[in-house]
Amino acid sequence: MSSNPPRIAIIGGGPAGLTLLNVLGRHGVKATLYEWDESEATRVHLGGMLDLHADTGQLAIRGAGLWDAFQKYARSEGEELIVTDRTGVPLMHHRPTPSNTLARPEIDRHDLRRILIEGAPAGSIVWGHMFVSANKVEGTDEWELHFANGDKTVVDLLIGADGGRSRVRPLVSSAEIEYTGYQIVETYINSSAHPELTARVGAGSHFAFDEHKFLAAQHNGDGRVRVYCFFRAPASYVLPSDPEEAIAEVLAHIEGWADWMREMVRSADRDAIHPRALYVLPVPHTWPHRKGVTLVGDSMSLMSTFAAKGANIAMWAALQLGEEIGKSGANSVDAIDEAVARYEKHATLVAGEAAALSAKGMETCLLQDNGARRFIEKFEQLTEAK
Repeated sequence: MSSNPPRIAIIGGGPAGLTLLNVLGRHGVKATLYEWDESEATRVHLGGMLDLHADTGQLAIRGAGLWDAFQKYARSEGEELIVTDRTGVPLMHHRPTPSNTLARPEIDRHDLRRILIEGAPAGSIVWGHMFVSANKVEGTDEWELHFANGDKTVVDLLIGADGGRSRVRPLVSSAEIEYTGYQIVETYINSSAHPELTARVGAGSHFAFDEHKFLAAQHNGDGRVRVYCFFRAPASYVLPSDPEEAIAEVLAHIEGWADWMREMVRSADRDAIHPRALYVLPVPHTWPHRKGVTLVGDSMSLMSTFAAKGANIAMWAALQLGEEIGKSGANSVDAIDEAVARYEKHATLVAGEAAALSAKGMETCLLQDNGARRFIEKFEQLTEAK
């Protein structure tokens, strides 16, 4: 490799950006990741569990050299799944065994983040840097990056791993995120304080579909049960800021649902109520190749949760990009550019297929009637095909 290798910047320290940083490090390719959090400990809310698939998320973990670390936190029992409708009576109960496991162990998001941060090359993460914009350096192929704290830097390759509302994406794509018509409210209960509710969830997840709504509960490894409520609302919808009013509003959306389901919401931690709107990118999302800039993760392929592929595809795409750059030798801007072009051609195709499945899953489970039965049919097809 040249003594002055091309300068690579990754914007965003989510699963995609951190996976890419680790994969590049294994190839001896230097890169710097810029994250707007002030430190690793800054972000309190990261969400619940992820089930990493063997052919995508797990493949990325292996490619990042973090399989042993992953095994310390992975929970195969997290595959347990109970599906009901609004009555709360189980219509399906999947208990993972050696003969029927989907080989999709669960891992808490904060554990995954810790693994990826600890595995990254020393000094490769720059905290407290919110990316604002980038401009082409006149007469060159270089990009000058601007951060909210006033810092600037010049790079040869800018990689946007900065999520659905990416500030890097407009440099290569005119695509805008689209509102799905659904809002999500996330909160949690403490397992030890509510053993009877925790038992309803099991070691993994409980999914309830009915009335074009979705109530999900996930048993995390940290002793908490995450609860998510999906419901229709306009894009302008704002959940009340007062915790009691917020909980009352969520309860109104599941009026008439099983008492124990409503009790889960009623028992939620009042200091941990997180609303968000569900947006996606158009399917498929592609863009004309532009030298010196590319995308990975949600900035490239923001999709709904209804195929469990979002984070998996994000990490897989990061692996593909890292491998292509690594195989190029990364000793010239042109070599890296050719590697990026190959990555974009392949990754956007695969990500588009996953996003289409996610969109179809959302239509099947939420937009059509009998969502619980439809989900069970899809799940049974998946287990039979494994």
